[in-house]
Amino acid sequence: MSSDEADDSGLDRLATLSDGIFAIAMTLLVLDIHVTPGLDAAGFRRMVHGLLPNIGAYGLSFAILAGVWRDHRRILQLAGPLGTLSVRLALAGLGVIALLPFPTTMLSEYASQSLAVTVYAGTIIVIDLLQLALLLSIRRGPGRARPSDERVGRKIVMDLGTNIVVFGATVPIAFASPSAAIWSWVALLPLRIALGRREAARGRR
Repeated sequence: MSSDEADDSGLDRLATLSDGIFAIAMTLLVLDIHVTPGLDAAGFRRMVHGLLPNIGAYGLSFAILAGVWRDHRRILQLAGPLGTLSVRLALAGLGVIALLPFPTTMLSEYASQSLAVTVYAGTIIVIDLLQLALLLSIRRGPGRARPSDERVGRKIVMDLGTNIVVFGATVPIAFASPSAAIWSWVALLPLRIALGRREAARGRR
């Protein structure tokens, strides 16, 4: 087997492992959403109402993981031969991603507690920082540079950087008002849309 074939095989194995961990983490998010059997009508309504925070936390974490998975795949597509540092950063990132169901449960059960909100935000920040570090290590290593790589790299940095800025800014807010911090995360959607449009316009120039 040639060195190029070995490198491609290593990347394929890492991509397969990554897909599996993302899939498991996404699936575990839904385990907190269940309805106790045998409830009367009033009890059923109370339970469904009580599940709304769980459903909200699930939706938030699933959307974040979906975005991180997309960026992670893009990062691996930019990679040439993977060095030891890149592999370690990828595995560290996957380790924190596998942990995300835990702070998601904390957030759904204790959204009024500052610690639960800051732990969740901190976990997202660590995930995105590790993804950025992985991108940097790959771009500095030997690669198969293509004209489009720079544009793809900017898009990844923009996506991950937006998460880091928004979640980082809400950490101090959480100590004053956990609910305000959680609602501040909604700013991610319009911010990403605006940045995406700006990047698209830049690419057309």
